[in-house]
Amino acid sequence: MSKKPKREAWGFAPYDDADIIAIHALIAGTATADHQRRGMAWIINQAAGTYDQPYHPGENADTDTVFACGRMFVGQQIVKLSKLPPKI
Repeated sequence: MSKKPKREAWGFAPYDDADIIAIHALIAGTATADHQRRGMAWIINQAAGTYDQPYHPGENADTDTVFACGRMFVGQQIVKLSKLPPKI
């Protein structure tokens, strides 16, 4: 099992052309089912780092960890809403 190198808390999330296309389609309201799945997966897993360990050791540990927790919180809110039943 290979380890994924940890990015800086404030660093841009990795992406590729398919992620860009999916996010553009989500924003334009023209996303296919595949675009929707890919775009939301990128937001939750990469941009928000929802399932990453938020702790960042080092000289700026406090601010980097807090920044990572803020990103993570956004992803957690999206995941939470995706699992709640709507009250009708």
